[in-house]
This record gives sequence, C-alpha cells and structure tokens, in this order.
Amino acid sequence: MTTKTSQWFECKVRYNQMQETGLQKKVTEQFVVEALSYTEAEAAIIKEIKPCVSGDFEITGIKPAAYRDVCLSEDTQAGLWFKAKLAFITLDEKSGKEKRTPMTYLVQATSLDNAVQNIGVAMQGTMIDYAKSSVAETKILDVFEHRAAAEHKADDLMSSMSEELKDRSKSVEEIADKYVRSATPELRQQLIDKLTAMREDGTIPQE
Repeated sequence: MTTKTSQWFECKVRYNQMQETGLQKKVTEQFVVEALSYTEAEAAIIKEIKPCVSGDFEITGIKPAAYRDVCLSEDTQAGLWFKAKLAFITLDEKSGKEKRTPMTYLVQATSLDNAVQNIGVAMQGTMIDYAKSSVAETKILDVFEHRAAAEHKADDLMSSMSEELKDRSKSVEEIADKYVRSATPELRQQLIDKLTAMREDGTIPQE
C-alpha cells in the first residue's frame, strides 16, 4: 500500500460503450487524474482515454478532488475505489479539549472490508490518533498518476507513427525504423517497447 499526496482532479467522460447485446450505449464514466491545473487535467484525461475508446468522446466535467491523499494498492485485483472520511484526533493545549480534524482519502481496494484494512495499513506510519467517520464505494473507474514529459513525448511519436502505419504503401519496418532512428536515446527504448506490445496484441501485423 502506497499513499501519494498530490493534487487530483475528478473527470467525467461520456462515450459509446459496447454492450453484451452488441449494441453501443452512451455511458458517462468517472476518472481521477493527477494534475496541477484544469488545463493539465483535461490534457491528461484526453491522453489516457483516447487509446481506450473507439470513436468520439466528450469530457463533461472536471473538478478538483476533495482529497489530496490517494492510497494505491499493489493488489492487481483491487479495481474499486473508496472515499474514506477520517478524523484526526489531537488535544488542544490551551483548553485541554479533544480536537478532530476531518481528512478525506481515496483508497484502492477489492471490497469494503479490504478498503478498511488498507486504511489501517496506510495509517500505520502516523503518530496521530484517528477515527473512521465513513468509508463508501465511489463510481471512480480508474486513477491516473502524472506521467513524465518524456513518456508523453513517446506517446505523441507513437500516435504519429500509428497514423503512418495505416498507409500500406510503406512497410511496417520502414516506418518503425524512421521513428526509432529519429528518437532521442531516452525515447528510443520506449518506442521499441511500444512497437513490441503493438505487435503482440495484433495492432500492427507481424512481418
């Protein structure tokens, strides 16, 4: 369990989702991105959603999250997100009375019980007493941490390369070689890794 303190934005995205019946249905999903501003949050959610959605999509809402701490689980089965409202308990030195300071955490978990357990793990390092006010499951589908500028640059190059790959007049190897050669040493390996992944999942044909 890792707790990351940062600035987060909750984003709502509307797009067509394929149903089990084979028909498409408009759905609105909620995501969280790590960003310093509305503009950066919008760019980040577009960057994350675009490869996952076929067709157009619309960002219907972006707002700053009411929490700064996100508890990330190492469990690959932890696909749910819970908002945990805690009260940190301190003693007022002047009055001697107990003081409770509210704090909200976003917690990744497999279930409500697991979320409560993960809160306990996350709080092990604090010396302040606390009480759980509430723990509730959210409709958040995923949380995207900030990605380095170099990684975004690699994605931009990959996007351009993917467009060229649609042109069957050139071979995959010819186009890939052009982009890999033009990339900086830092980006070259990222492009090679992405190309390998695209071959493995069938996005580009094996030659």
